[in-house]
Amino acid sequence: MKPFSFSFYICNQKVSFMQRDVYSAIADPTRRRLISLLAKEELNVNDISKHFEMSRTAVSKHMRVLDECGLLHIEKRGRERFCQARLEKLAEVALWVNQYRMFWNDNLDRLEDLLQRQSKKSKSETPPHHE
Repeated sequence: MKPFSFSFYICNQKVSFMQRDVYSAIADPTRRRLISLLAKEELNVNDISKHFEMSRTAVSKHMRVLDECGLLHIEKRGRERFCQARLEKLAEVALWVNQYRMFWNDNLDRLEDLLQRQSKKSKSETPPHHE
């Protein structure tokens, strides 16, 4: 699924949005760390920023990407913004990965069977060793 963009006009000003997908969001290691951190507990933006060696602005940009694809929920409470992971969207990734896991498991099982047959065959063809 590729990101798509759409635009509309508010007060004669063009406003554009880009819809990101889960795959592009989790491609970045910082965003994966954010997901892991927020999967454990809800945190405010300042507390999240303390876990990273980058500016709060840079962390916020990563959080925006996660929010845009639905992996993060940001709720404003008073003057603070609290964030929590929305892991349901990762099910799409799990399903996609699982089809390849099944592919590789099937192929590795067939390879194991072939190697076992060849091993048995080579043992049966080897003449007995006499001393």
